[in-house]
Amino acid sequence: MSSHTFSRRQWLAAPAALAGLASAQRPERRPNFVILFADDLGWGDLGCYGHPLVRTPNLDRLAAEGARFTSFYAAAPVCTPSRAGLLTGRYPIRAGQPGNTGPDTVGGLPLSEVLLPQLLKPLGYRTMAIGKWHLGFQPDEYLPVRRGFDAWLGLPYSNDMIPPWVKTERPLRLYRDAEPAEEVRDQQELTPLYTEEAVKFIRACRGRPFFLYVAYAMPHLPVSAPPRMQGRSRAGLYGDVIETLDWSAGEIRRALEEEGLARDTLLVFTSDNGPWHDLPPRMLAGGVEPWHTGSAGPLRGAKGTTWEGGPRVPAIFWRPGFVRPQTVFDMASTLDLLPTFAAMAGASLPQDRALDGFDLRATLGRGEPSPRKEFFYCLDKRLEGVRQGPWKLRHAPGGAPELFHLERDPSERYNVRDREPEVAARLAARLRQFAREIGAETAG
Repeated sequence: MSSHTFSRRQWLAAPAALAGLASAQRPERRPNFVILFADDLGWGDLGCYGHPLVRTPNLDRLAAEGARFTSFYAAAPVCTPSRAGLLTGRYPIRAGQPGNTGPDTVGGLPLSEVLLPQLLKPLGYRTMAIGKWHLGFQPDEYLPVRRGFDAWLGLPYSNDMIPPWVKTERPLRLYRDAEPAEEVRDQQELTPLYTEEAVKFIRACRGRPFFLYVAYAMPHLPVSAPPRMQGRSRAGLYGDVIETLDWSAGEIRRALEEEGLARDTLLVFTSDNGPWHDLPPRMLAGGVEPWHTGSAGPLRGAKGTTWEGGPRVPAIFWRPGFVRPQTVFDMASTLDLLPTFAAMAGASLPQDRALDGFDLRATLGRGEPSPRKEFFYCLDKRLEGVRQGPWKLRHAPGGAPELFHLERDPSERYNVRDREPEVAARLAARLRQFAREIGAETAG
């Protein structure tokens, strides 16, 4: 691995929280969990999802040896609420975090929420977050190491939240646990740095169950790749970035195999939302080009919308001996990760709040149909749509309700509301009912 460009080698030193893990007494064996969470990666950005140019052999191999979902939904089509949904198993409106945080935000995801690592730690799990947090960083109570993670190396929010893209005087700094120190002036080596830290954590946890959450900075704008990866993809700089993520996934898989942990580890690769198309004027500066964003494949829309291209993202699940190889499933969500991991680990779910996820063990392990038959489309404090089976009703502010059959029409080109009034009425009633349940706004 080439050396990174940060000025202090301290970021490659194992934190105190990881010291001595290999020698710790081994508890009852429980599965390990690894989430690789890309930022703004589109449904069509990987080879196994049909991209004609971007090469992703490591992710393609994980998909071939495991399961791939064709209708996998992030909890929201923007950064902060999407992460809130993943870590709480609750729609972000219900969890009290419907919008993004920024460099000057005080507070974040409510401290009353129970996060996935908080469920696993009482069972002896070592937990680490690497990369983008974006759920609040001031005061310190909102940091990952105060919310169930033993250790953290990463950024408190998105990599564009600095001039010239965002008006702020706060520099972008890497955190080690609760301490900000190193200012990030060159983002080219973030993915290699995160990868090296992930591999180090895996090797240090030998004999202990662990949960590793790697939230990459890329391909969120401004995109960048390490020099050794630049110019390799026919898809340009964006392709270089995706191929670097693919390299990272391969390195993490290799560490699991070398440590003899592959069959004991469920690895999930997915994204927080779709590609950032139709950029706001503030982003077209500092070398950012309009084509530095990805592909939603045949899907309509992008990040920040409730068209399918916003929340529908790639999802690959891999665990040799457990996840059935070469399987393709339809509907599931990042909301389902918390109940699935908890069930696999034997963790107790909180009983004092409603959860919105489903246990996917039978789907992944036995090939049964996904238990998720319904998904709600959140944007800020609004519910803008609901999907049941192939049917999707979308009702955004300023427009009339539209009904789409996503199997016949994945691009949402043909509104069939007039042809299927009973289906539209049923979904509209369900949308209003759920909005009342979680305290959301609707357009109707």
